[in-house]
Amino acid sequence: MHSCWSPDSSTTLAQLATTARQVGLHRIALTDHNTAEGALELKALEPELAIVGEEVKTSEGEIIGLFLTHTLARGGTPEEVCDEIHTMGGLTYACHPLDRRRASFTSERLFQLRDRLDIIETYNPWAHPDANRAAAELCRELGLVAATGSDSHGLRELGQSWMEIEPYAEPASFLASLRHGRHVVSPTSGTGGRY
Repeated sequence: MHSCWSPDSSTTLAQLATTARQVGLHRIALTDHNTAEGALELKALEPELAIVGEEVKTSEGEIIGLFLTHTLARGGTPEEVCDEIHTMGGLTYACHPLDRRRASFTSERLFQLRDRLDIIETYNPWAHPDANRAAAELCRELGLVAATGSDSHGLRELGQSWMEIEPYAEPASFLASLRHGRHVVSPTSGTGGRY
């Protein structure tokens, strides 16, 4: 999800935390565009709620880093970005990977990156259903962990789609729990206008 640290959201960190709790979210991954600074601030304020992330624009498509310790370098190759995420102990997440309306990858390119990717988003409420289906099929072929994202940029988008997973202690156990997680998509997810 995104906050006012992204140029396309006005949601404050306080609003995000309050609304997340109101809709029953116990953990949130804040993945602002090309910065982890808001997520780092949220983690300092709400350590039990926040997962530090960033949605970074690579030279080809966008990749999310989870469990980050600092902002990623923008514009690097997908390989460089994934390696930087892994160097800091984080997880790599291909977001809206086959959605042609946004920065994305080809299936062939994702096959090339498979050893550097941990998670593939198989449901994004703002991606075309065909793109989500293709991402789910590709994720199965690659044997990677599937995730449902919210890609929320505004408060009314919170709690529309999420993952339910077992408790975890660190990134590796998070990934293991996510592999067996429950994907939840409400009937209103992806409907109406953005924000």
